[in-house]
Amino acid sequence: MATRAVWRGAISFGLVHVPVALHSATVNTGLDFDWLDKRTLEPVGYKRINKNTGEEIEPDNVIKGIEYDKGRYVVLTDEEIRAAYPRVTQTISIDSFVPNTQIPFIYLERPYYLEPINKGEKVYALLRDALLQTKRVGVARVVIQNKQHLAVLVPSGPGLVLNLLRWGDEIRSWEGLDLPPEGAKAAGVSEKELAMAKELIEDMTGRWDPHQFTDSFKDEILALVERKVKAGQLHTVAQPEAADEEAPVPFGAQILDLIDLLQRSLRQGGAAPTPPDSDGPKGKSRTRALSHKKEPEPGPDSDLRRNGAR
Repeated sequence: MATRAVWRGAISFGLVHVPVALHSATVNTGLDFDWLDKRTLEPVGYKRINKNTGEEIEPDNVIKGIEYDKGRYVVLTDEEIRAAYPRVTQTISIDSFVPNTQIPFIYLERPYYLEPINKGEKVYALLRDALLQTKRVGVARVVIQNKQHLAVLVPSGPGLVLNLLRWGDEIRSWEGLDLPPEGAKAAGVSEKELAMAKELIEDMTGRWDPHQFTDSFKDEILALVERKVKAGQLHTVAQPEAADEEAPVPFGAQILDLIDLLQRSLRQGGAAPTPPDSDGPKGKSRTRALSHKKEPEPGPDSDLRRNGAR
């Protein structure tokens, strides 16, 4: 079933632009327990409560602040917060390409499907197949709903996936954890124990099948709900009408001669031009996290290779 695009714009690398629409690649299948008034079964909302006194606070008396020290806050106005937002652009700007084994899975946060739009199928296929054949992924920046994200562009099956990444300073180090020394011998593991463990891993190795695994808690709760419905234990609460969907953001992109664009990009050293409506991020750029911070050595859990992404 077709989904509504959450963002429309273009992938930018060198002088090449790929017009795309962003679609969520996941669906929330978890359980959502609503709070209800047990007397009327009407939904219960949240109140703004003073954490020290327990007093309910009117919305007009709520302001925003950052805790600088314990119990000491710096107050920020709505205007100051709005001024700090990154300038909204319609570009997924690729900063660099890296081998598809270099980004550890721990950085991956949320995947989106990219769909070509505005007659961009050819240049979309060009980027997808070039990434597949070079075994590279693109490290990019994108602004979605006033929030700047670091992301990785990954070829997957017939399409491209944009996976939002955690920033480098959001990943905790191993420091402080009581871990065994690296290397089986240093950790006191014998050759026989290691050989038997490897044999067991081989015996349990199979093909990845996501449909083989289900959330047993969700299944049990849904089965219980069905039994209650069949027993007539269903209560109807009036729901507000859904708001009208917003019109999609218009976007146009002209596909020029690809050979010419690629040649000009190569002559310029692959540098992507700054979008005309972008002031760029203010202050220190956090997008340097992957290129300037020393990362853990890639291992089996850091593979974004083609087969693993399917």
